[in-house]
Amino acid sequence: MHDTARIKLPFEVWALVAGGFTVALGYGVVAPAIPQFALEFGVSTFAASAIVSAFALMRLLSAPLAGWIVGKFGERRTYTVGILIVAGSTGAAALAANYAQFIVLRGIGGIGSTMFTVAATALLIKVSPPLARGRVASLNAAGFLLGGLLGPVFGGIVAGFGLRAPFVFYFVMLLIAATVVAIALRRSHVAGHPGTLGTDELSMTLSTALGMPQYRTLLMSVFSFGWASFGVRVSLIPIFVAVVFHGNAATAAWILAAYAAGNAVLIFPSGRWSDTLGRKPMLIIGMITLTVTYLAFPAAPNLWIAAGVMFLAGAGSALVNPAQQAVLADVLAQRRGGNVVATYSMTSDLGGVLGPLIAGAIVDWAGFGWAFGLTAALLAVAGIAWSLVPDSRNLGAQP
Repeated sequence: MHDTARIKLPFEVWALVAGGFTVALGYGVVAPAIPQFALEFGVSTFAASAIVSAFALMRLLSAPLAGWIVGKFGERRTYTVGILIVAGSTGAAALAANYAQFIVLRGIGGIGSTMFTVAATALLIKVSPPLARGRVASLNAAGFLLGGLLGPVFGGIVAGFGLRAPFVFYFVMLLIAATVVAIALRRSHVAGHPGTLGTDELSMTLSTALGMPQYRTLLMSVFSFGWASFGVRVSLIPIFVAVVFHGNAATAAWILAAYAAGNAVLIFPSGRWSDTLGRKPMLIIGMITLTVTYLAFPAAPNLWIAAGVMFLAGAGSALVNPAQQAVLADVLAQRRGGNVVATYSMTSDLGGVLGPLIAGAIVDWAGFGWAFGLTAALLAVAGIAWSLVPDSRNLGAQP
């Protein structure tokens, strides 16, 4: 058994983790202001929430394009240009004069977001030491988690200067992230030279990846995980807290914070366990934990129990998320595969988009229990699927 903590990580990893933290910090500041700013234009609540959907939809639709751009121009250029697109659209959104301008600018931002997300993931996979892929995935997730936790803290201060101020703050954070990564990677021999890395031996096509059972299972898994963690969790749980417990936005935030706390507790050891024990145990245990907690949540008798259930759900998420990225790294085995990464990202986004829509309709039709039950069923199917395929660590344990 290898001590993965002793493996030295390439400087590209730390640069991308720092960039991810900066992006997440800025987004945590601006996210609460987006629908509120839209309401300032006198539109309905539905129209205000559509701003969030426009960003997510453009992320989803632009994923294949992002994969092609990574293969054509390299990760560093794609990352930098993608962040600058989000920065430009965010800065312009602060000056938006009407709702139409605002929604178009947020949609353009979604395209840039996909570009830098796919590029960052692809580069992390390429530079991750084969015996420390889970550790790298945990570091990356922890950077986004810490930024997301600190974002609302800064957001309360920034919002005091008006609803346009968070957009200016996010604009500045994005410029910092782009500068940090561009400077740190300017001499990297793996980050931006598609001509030298585009050979057949160093590239993987999507069809080749789809021929691998681990990758097909991964797509099923990230869809279920996206549905639950990026979709249902952030959309239905605040509504459930308001309807069942008669809580306000602050109460819902407290419940979601319990999830983040559970995630934070296991995010670092999860990566080490994934490298030493294998991806498969982490994925199966994590999916079982998520299945049970999503089944149990609508039956919680009070807020304390609900918070405890969400804490356990966050711990399950910490087991699943790094292991999924490690599986993707195992499949690619340090080869370029922009379309492989883009399909992974797009499938996760699809779950995040469909989850709130379908689960929300089920709540209206049959109640919260059925909506959370469907979510638990998807997670259970993913857990069963992981139990039926060989551990991907055996695909890429050696460089």
